[in-house]
Amino acid sequence: MSEGFAEQLERLPRYLGAHMTLVALALVLGTLIALPTAVLVAKSRARVVVLTVAGVVQTIPSLALLALMVPLLGAFGFWPALVALVLYSVLPMLRNTITGIVGVDPQLVEAARGLGMTNAQVLRRVELPLALPVIVAGMRTSAVWVVGVATLSTPVGQTSLGNYIFGGLQTRNWTAVLFGCVFAALLAVVLDAILALLERGVAGRRRSQLWAGCISLVSALTLGALAPVVFAPRLRPVAAPAAADGAPPAAEVTTVRVGSKTFTEQYILAALIEKRLASAGLRVTRAESLGSTVAFDALGKSQIDVYVDYSGTLWANAMKRTKPEAAWRVEAELSAWLVEQHGIRNLGRLGFENAYALSMRRDRAQDLGIVSIADLAKHAPALELGSDYEFFERPEWRRLRDTYQLRFRAKTSFDSTFMYEAVEEGRVDVITAFSSDGRIAAYDLITLSDPKGAFPPYDALLLLSPRVASNARVVAALAPLIDSIPVTAMRQANLLVDRDEHKKTPAQAAELLFAPPAVRGAK
Repeated sequence: MSEGFAEQLERLPRYLGAHMTLVALALVLGTLIALPTAVLVAKSRARVVVLTVAGVVQTIPSLALLALMVPLLGAFGFWPALVALVLYSVLPMLRNTITGIVGVDPQLVEAARGLGMTNAQVLRRVELPLALPVIVAGMRTSAVWVVGVATLSTPVGQTSLGNYIFGGLQTRNWTAVLFGCVFAALLAVVLDAILALLERGVAGRRRSQLWAGCISLVSALTLGALAPVVFAPRLRPVAAPAAADGAPPAAEVTTVRVGSKTFTEQYILAALIEKRLASAGLRVTRAESLGSTVAFDALGKSQIDVYVDYSGTLWANAMKRTKPEAAWRVEAELSAWLVEQHGIRNLGRLGFENAYALSMRRDRAQDLGIVSIADLAKHAPALELGSDYEFFERPEWRRLRDTYQLRFRAKTSFDSTFMYEAVEEGRVDVITAFSSDGRIAAYDLITLSDPKGAFPPYDALLLLSPRVASNARVVAALAPLIDSIPVTAMRQANLLVDRDEHKKTPAQAAELLFAPPAVRGAK
């Protein structure tokens, strides 16, 4: 059973408040940029250049623009999201303002000048009032765009209604996905309706509608931004966590920010880490659904304090190593590099490996006589490979392809949620599965052996930021997790979240994961 309606409602104030704050600031800043710029260039040739630049920005895919802001600004979370949304908001307002000013009847302009008005007076008293309905229409378009694009800010570390969608999609929690979609759509509809009221008031010169629209807009944005303060205490009273021995927490509680990437296992491990830290009397916040690079960069800058990453991912993506080594050597070199280059502490291995592995349906593999990747290479030209959306850009794929001379008939990228279903239903022949994923057994898949060792090891490592690397309370709270999670337990926990018939929340799966073996088996 999916998480209930009430549980999703508890998260709404925080997600909606963060979303509205982002949208409100983006629209205000976009307006302050677009309107003066449009007024300055409307009657000059520069307007072509300005509109072209704004149009080019608009053609960049929104998720890509958000991701680009992270390295450009050297930060993650609020600021990259805000800058990207401001850029997206500018074009409709800029274009409509220029169009509105240029579209004013030339005879009216000439008549105003004939009355002795200066160019500034003509603009202020004739052109802008007549163009105002068109300008407000551009604001309506910007508002709808910004509300939608803001849901994509989750992978760069900014809380939004997108947390419902990204988290729900990865954990197959359709209630959460529906919440994100419905409230984002409602927010867009409400803002559009309020701006439509303003547009009618401007067009009809009706002060009552203008005042109603302005008050409604300010009220909606303010109420949304203050939602966590206004509603959260009523929905979910939050008590300070007690220390492990039952004693009250210290007066000054350290706040630890736990990060997680965008798949089920990461949500479970983040919930497990949060449980351990809270039991030690530490205050915990979460940064969920982060991209791999964003999470690592944020850790190095202490913008998050702890998360789980995988040795092979860091070996290939962060250290830029292309040659696989033994697991012990990878961890040793990686640990030293993390400390020397970033001040990050590897607290240790959790006890399982989540490696890439090529998987096929058992019956399909048996029909073709495939048991290893070397066998697969002979049949690859007639087969289709499916993978998650980042694998084909990773160095592991290039090494795997070149080591075995793999040439598939086609390659398809999926969200990892649907990748397993795709191979189970025969839409693809092979997938890049994850070795700790419970769906391998659930869908009766087999993993192909890697006789040439093309894949590096992928031990799950518990990483601490420079800010908490030497914090005794944090280290003591998390140390029991080291070498405590066998791959069988991790597969079981992942399966509990991913499969509908067993459905648990990541937090519930984490609780089962850390229970004593006898209790876990009983549950």
